[in-house]
Amino acid sequence: MQSCEISSDSADDPLSRGSQRKRQPRIVVIGAGLAGLSAARLLLASGFTDITVLEASERIGGRVQSIKLGCATFDLGATWIHGADGNPVYQLAEDHGLLEETTDGERSTGRISLYSKNGVAHYYTSGGQRIPKDVIEEFSDVYNEVYNLTQEFFQRGRPVGAESQNSVGVFTRNVVRKRLKANREDSGISKKLKLAMLQQFLKVESCESSCHSMDEVSLSEFGEWTEIPGAHHVIPSGFINIVEILARDIPKSVIQLNKAVRSIHWNRSFSEEIHYIERTFADHNVEGQEEDEELGYRVRVECEDCEFIPADHVIVTMSLGVLKKYHETMFHPHLPEEKVSAIRMLGISTTDKIFLEFEEPFWSPECNSIHFVWEDDAESESPAYPQELWYKKICGFDVLYPSERYGHVLSGWICGEEAIIMERYDDETVAQTCTELLRKFTGNPHIPKPRRILRSGWGSNPYIRGSYSYTRVGSTGADVEKLAKPLPYPKSTKAAVSSTPNSSHMGRWRTNGPWLSQLILHSQTITNGTVECWKQAL
Repeated sequence: MQSCEISSDSADDPLSRGSQRKRQPRIVVIGAGLAGLSAARLLLASGFTDITVLEASERIGGRVQSIKLGCATFDLGATWIHGADGNPVYQLAEDHGLLEETTDGERSTGRISLYSKNGVAHYYTSGGQRIPKDVIEEFSDVYNEVYNLTQEFFQRGRPVGAESQNSVGVFTRNVVRKRLKANREDSGISKKLKLAMLQQFLKVESCESSCHSMDEVSLSEFGEWTEIPGAHHVIPSGFINIVEILARDIPKSVIQLNKAVRSIHWNRSFSEEIHYIERTFADHNVEGQEEDEELGYRVRVECEDCEFIPADHVIVTMSLGVLKKYHETMFHPHLPEEKVSAIRMLGISTTDKIFLEFEEPFWSPECNSIHFVWEDDAESESPAYPQELWYKKICGFDVLYPSERYGHVLSGWICGEEAIIMERYDDETVAQTCTELLRKFTGNPHIPKPRRILRSGWGSNPYIRGSYSYTRVGSTGADVEKLAKPLPYPKSTKAAVSSTPNSSHMGRWRTNGPWLSQLILHSQTITNGTVECWKQAL
């Protein structure tokens, strides 16, 4: 159920009077990712007709990007639907038959989902030795117990001790190391292997959280994010199908591609700048600005091509990475301090995928993943690698399954600053480096170079600047709410600018929400103003 109305309450805002009553509210949505498309779709379905979506790049989808190579489709961004129970993304995919070709192996129930839950994960040391299964299982039991403890600080209100520095990484390393070293029955060799595995597991966790290091992730807030119950699914034909379903109900004329935004003049700040703009941009779309003000527009969006788009309301869905880079110049007047603080405190980093296609598999049929355990990392704190050793942050490769669909393909993972360094190298260098890693760890010097490589580059994309967000040490879930709160704050109750978070896990809920990011369910409220919109289900 959803209902929207044009409010007749205009006593507190003179801009609601006169000519504005005779027209539909004009709403500009910045960004054509899942959040922006969902907002536009909801508004159009609710009867609003004057909607414009501005997308800086040449395509829709944001961090959803599916690339077709041969007969297979590879997702560089969003790949999994994490959880099915009550997940609207899952329901949308199910209703449109997108999961019909999903195999049993592609429906994972594990905490860290792989392309296949079948088979065996192979862990190799930097000395080229495969780690025995019993050592892996013993360590996994210890690690998972400590991981569950990290959830309890938020979920059960446990106090955080000073020694942890309120850091998931620091806490996990300290507790796991104490437990491993306290086990007198464990041999020295086995113990050293497990200490090295700890660093590898934390690298995987960093890719999951899209942070440079788990040391940066808030321990007291970590349990606030919980996965939706149910299996994790992939969409064999590509996650872009979800984007296309959303866009199907949006007229093509609504979405403007290659339309980067330079700044947003809100709270009628543009009124004070009209004469300056006329003098500076006399030949660019400014001669009607006084007329626009007379029509009651309260916001003006300035694009990089020097076009000015007047609006009553603006919904900002750009990523946290872009906000961090440009918020000081993007908004006129500047954002309130609590929003600036939220932008600075919340974390976002880069998680990249590296797909390698081989003529034939060099891995055994039961192998579903290859993990790199650097033995010299065993006693280090959070590893910090020099630029030339960026490849040490690659935590491993998953085997894409089934091979009948994908061919013989591995999908590697790298995150943080090392991912951005990787993005600067050419394909040939990255492919060669990955081949040398695989040879080194498996002990097989005959592994051929892949015949093809495909990789993401979310960190260096100027319109995205990161993969997804996390709650950094010093921030809380309340910072997300502050960022989403509409502007201006009520003295006037008319919201002109609203930001919707658009940079976290697909299919995770905040426990005090619930709040599903990468929005299929877009909850956008413009309080007591020209537009009032409520959503119960989409």
